[in-house]
Amino acid sequence: MSHATPTSNLRSMNEQRTDTGGLLHTGHLLGAGDIRRIAAEAGISPTKKFGQNFVIDPGTVRRIVREAGVTADTKVLEVGPGLGSLTLALLETGAAVTAVEIDPALAARLPETIAEFMPEAAGRLTVVTADAMSLSPETLPAFAPSKSAGNHNCDTSLPKTRAASLTDNMNNAASLSGTLPSNSIENITSDGVSSSETSLNNAKSSSSNSDIACNDNPFTLVSNLPYNVATPILLTLLERFENLDHFLVMVQKEVADRLAAKPGSKIYGTPSVKLAWYGRAERVGLVGRNVFWPAPNVDSALVSFTRYGNDNDDNKTEMPHDTGKMQVTNGDEESNTKSLQSTKDSARPASPITSKANRKKVFELVDAAFGQRRKTLHAALKKLVPAEAFAKAGIDPTRRGETLTIDEFVALAAAAGI
Repeated sequence: MSHATPTSNLRSMNEQRTDTGGLLHTGHLLGAGDIRRIAAEAGISPTKKFGQNFVIDPGTVRRIVREAGVTADTKVLEVGPGLGSLTLALLETGAAVTAVEIDPALAARLPETIAEFMPEAAGRLTVVTADAMSLSPETLPAFAPSKSAGNHNCDTSLPKTRAASLTDNMNNAASLSGTLPSNSIENITSDGVSSSETSLNNAKSSSSNSDIACNDNPFTLVSNLPYNVATPILLTLLERFENLDHFLVMVQKEVADRLAAKPGSKIYGTPSVKLAWYGRAERVGLVGRNVFWPAPNVDSALVSFTRYGNDNDDNKTEMPHDTGKMQVTNGDEESNTKSLQSTKDSARPASPITSKANRKKVFELVDAAFGQRRKTLHAALKKLVPAEAFAKAGIDPTRRGETLTIDEFVALAAAAGI
């Protein structure tokens, strides 16, 4: 087991390095010895419950950040930061990062790790102790798309700090679902000084589905996602955050293949179609199991996603009223102001969807079609789609669901009037 390195000596270790992409790096990232030492000091053991496999290779996390296109201007959400391997690589770019961690012990440890290995970046980190499946624009207001009720003029004014933004939104933000432990998490500022904890607790939402949403607060999701919950996390965040423009995630290879699968493939299924509603996904690389501790029994892969510019979404999500607690750890004022600004205004690609239909109804068709994927569409969807709808949509009812594109599923739902 390696020994702790005094913070005062870290800067001497941070020699400039150049990766294969030609980018200069000056941060100290976590290796195998660092990961095991931090885990031992914090009394943390990887658990199957949360799907915890910690990355121990600096080259891998830098590759993820490079593939994601993260720069100092990117607003980043990280789900499942674990012991901080990817978090440090993200902060190394100069970006502000909000890390959402379900495990209270890991959430408590993360700011300490950043303060030790990259103290100059500590003020750009915000830690949220929560289940990612419970996130929404109401519970994570710094990532909400700006809204202006009653008109089409977007309010692009920015709060002075993220802390101020959270305070201002406490009376109109819904708390996260589930009850989370109430142990305190210290805030670590850029000079290592602790400040008081900020919490959003039992607040109520006053937002309206009739509000006009404006995409002037885009952000990128970059994560090493637990294998068992990767797909529901991605689909939930895309559904609730219309300003989630891009993601680059590391997932189990089989999951990556399904997310990026195309019609006609044996692995094309409900995740493939539902993700295609929102945007375009592709597998952009493989990752071996030897870069993790503990090493999983499967290989991993990287999936890159870009959201469509006209994703035809008219089905809004309502959060439950009884939504529990969320703990938030904020960084310094200057970086938090920066993190609230629109970070990447790149043009979204056009959606291939040409019909108009309700997302919830379309997804019901998708579930039914793949729930009996060996059956023809006529047989699998006979309780949902009248026979005449197939002709109206121009779709042969003897086809199987695995051959339909997202545009065809939408066209069928529209023809069926559901």
